[in-house]
Amino acid sequence: MILCDIGNHSANFIQDGKNWSLNHEDFMNYKTEEIIYYICVNEKISHKLKDVKNFVNIESYFELDTIYQGMGIDRVAACSAISDGMIVDAGSAITVDIMSNSLHLGGFILPGLAAYEKCYGQISEKLSVRLKPNIDLEALPQKTVDAISYGIIKPIIMILKDLCKDKTIYFTGGDGKFFSKYFENSIYDGTLIFRGMEKAILHKIS
Repeated sequence: MILCDIGNHSANFIQDGKNWSLNHEDFMNYKTEEIIYYICVNEKISHKLKDVKNFVNIESYFELDTIYQGMGIDRVAACSAISDGMIVDAGSAITVDIMSNSLHLGGFILPGLAAYEKCYGQISEKLSVRLKPNIDLEALPQKTVDAISYGIIKPIIMILKDLCKDKTIYFTGGDGKFFSKYFENSIYDGTLIFRGMEKAILHKIS
């Protein structure tokens, strides 16, 4: 079984424990006769896949218990994999969701690290610097590159710590492993969305 999570910038696959990614252009030229079960947050690509017989959109397979309106299917899939805890998907955006006894309590969205970097560069060319991932969050910065990195990373860490309390935090996404190191009660799982997809498929066919 091939699972595919189509995001804003790439399509990510998993089959028999093997992961690979394609950019959107290469994805649209991807050919296979195997059935691909997918979710998609990109409306243009989703529309193009409607008539492709071996691509099966499983968005309708999910039954997440929530009153949240407008929740992206990638967040739904990640939350479907977890019954209790906080889910943080740190990609182009950072989405945060809370699950309790399989009930989705709500969540929020922050810009991703790359978006923060771009924002500073738009303020001034002098602020257009690369994020420093090993910044010391316990000491006030004494130079601009440290000040920007501190200003981006520390507020994110603080809001997550304030919200998680004693909950386990499940990190996924491209920057998930980076953030997970700041939390003792964290688990990094790069396949979290795929686990939610697989769970929904098995429930549908059982």
